[in-house]
This record gives sequence, C-alpha cells and structure tokens, in this order.
Amino acid sequence: MANVQYYDVILKPVVTEKSMDAMGEKKYTFLVHPEANKAMIREAVEKMFPGTKVKKVNTMNNDGKLRRMGRTQGYAAKTKKAIVQLTEDSKEIEIFGGL
Repeated sequence: MANVQYYDVILKPVVTEKSMDAMGEKKYTFLVHPEANKAMIREAVEKMFPGTKVKKVNTMNNDGKLRRMGRTQGYAAKTKKAIVQLTEDSKEIEIFGGL
C-alpha cells in the first residue's frame, strides 16, 4: 500500500440531502482514499478537525460505472465513502456550517 498520510485520506465531503439530515445525529459523510482503512479515517478526522472525537466509522466501496463514448467503453474510477459518527461531547465539524 502507498504511504498515505492523514491529510491524503479525506478527499472531500459528500453533500446530499441524506448526508445533511444525518448531521443532526453527528454523522458526517466523506469521500476517502480507496486504500484507507477505518483506523486511518478515524485518525484523519481527529487530526484535521481539532476537538472532535470519533465514535464509529462505517465505510462502503463503490465500483466504477460503465461509461461509453461512441463505440468504446470503459469504467469510471472506483470510490470509497466513509460515514463518521462523532461522540455526544465532541465538537461539530465546521466545514458544513455555512450550508
């Protein structure tokens, strides 16, 4: 596995209706590096957002969709999503504050 640092683990937040509703329960959804495991995701969230404590991490792997361009076809890139649940006494993640 490549040398993945904590700032390379979280790629971007996922902003959908379902993920925005889950923020009331302190659950945040991120696109993460495909080779990151749950321990790496936990460490990255706690280091990137000071004052947060991670209670649980759920991950899901999504295969790339089949894409066509005329006669040729290929697959889009694989992605990995992580749903991070914070503890009750943890601070909120401010990246979603203005939404």
